[in-house]
Amino acid sequence: MFNLAIDSKLRGCDVVVLKVEDVARNGYSVNRATVRQKKIGRPVRFELTEQTRQAVDGYLRSAGKKPGEFLFAASRGLGQCMATRQYARLSSEWIASIGLDPHLFGTHSLRRTKTTLIYRRTGNPRAVQLLLGHTKIESTVRYLGIEVDDAPSIAEQVDLRVAK
Repeated sequence: MFNLAIDSKLRGCDVVVLKVEDVARNGYSVNRATVRQKKIGRPVRFELTEQTRQAVDGYLRSAGKKPGEFLFAASRGLGQCMATRQYARLSSEWIASIGLDPHLFGTHSLRRTKTTLIYRRTGNPRAVQLLLGHTKIESTVRYLGIEVDDAPSIAEQVDLRVAK
């Protein structure tokens, strides 16, 4: 669950409503998936790393998940997705188990993890904007904690070379 949350960069409310076929067509996890975000109603595309695909495939086998089912079902009540509160509790337990303070990190930290690393490596706020599904670069800039005036100059520093 946590690998998928980090790779997908989805909000908790979008993670809990994922269905098996969103990330595992034909019974096996996919390299890339597209889901519609609840908050903004727009689709966002994300990649699943090899480690995440292995974790998802193992989970699908052990849980006996089938297409049409929620990937993360509620502990009570058949056919319901996990509640965002239950997801938050599980996240807190996991965060504490790896030695971090669950009061400082939560479900939204999982959404921010990969995008922050991508931004630090590339300096490209536009790439992060696309990955998060933000409509305005200003939202992404605030999200990353950088100054709006700095964003264009940072983006210009990224050197893209096209192979001939």
